[in-house]
Amino acid sequence: MKLSYLIFIIAFLHVQFLSAQTDKKELIKTSIITDSSKIIPAKKDSAIKQKHIPRIATRRSAMIPGWGQAYNREYWKIPLVYGALAIPTFTFFDNNNYYKMCKFAYDAVYAATVGNSNGIKDSSQLQFIDSKVRRTDGTLLGLSDYQNYRNTFRKNRDYSIFWFIILWGVNVADATVFAHLKDFDVSNDLTMHLQPNLNPITKTPEIGFVFNLKSTPKQPKIIAR
Repeated sequence: MKLSYLIFIIAFLHVQFLSAQTDKKELIKTSIITDSSKIIPAKKDSAIKQKHIPRIATRRSAMIPGWGQAYNREYWKIPLVYGALAIPTFTFFDNNNYYKMCKFAYDAVYAATVGNSNGIKDSSQLQFIDSKVRRTDGTLLGLSDYQNYRNTFRKNRDYSIFWFIILWGVNVADATVFAHLKDFDVSNDLTMHLQPNLNPITKTPEIGFVFNLKSTPKQPKIIAR
């Protein structure tokens, strides 16, 4: 009986030992796979360079001036963009203001000198003509003068709109072109470039074509064991 108990105890301890070893191996294997699954994609993602898309720069500049330049990381251009657009914006409001004053003055002088279709003259609006469109002594200009000034300020106002659209288009073109040049290779490892040489035999200068082949190194694969 004692011998059978001893054999039973030894067998039980042996089974427990094997079970512990198996659990330990499974735990190590799981931790390696888990760690490798967490680390490898992080290294792979960090090595990938985000591609610069010119279409995004074009679309952003078309919506908001300077947004495409910000996408290209050319922040110093943003004040230039808004400074250029501020000029036609200011001239638009300034010319539009003078256009309205000259138009009102023309209509008031016309009503006071020519009158309406029935020949009735009305000089009640002359006192409301702004001093900015009067002579220095406060007297009014002639009817033809107000007509010419009105037409001139209206033309300048329309030109301001035209130049605003042109400068907005330049802003979009600038963002698009420099977005295309963002990933342009200007290093010494270009595929082909010209290089001046000196012929050692004739002692004369010449131009040679230099071709370089570049190969992208392959990233080693990490296999978890």
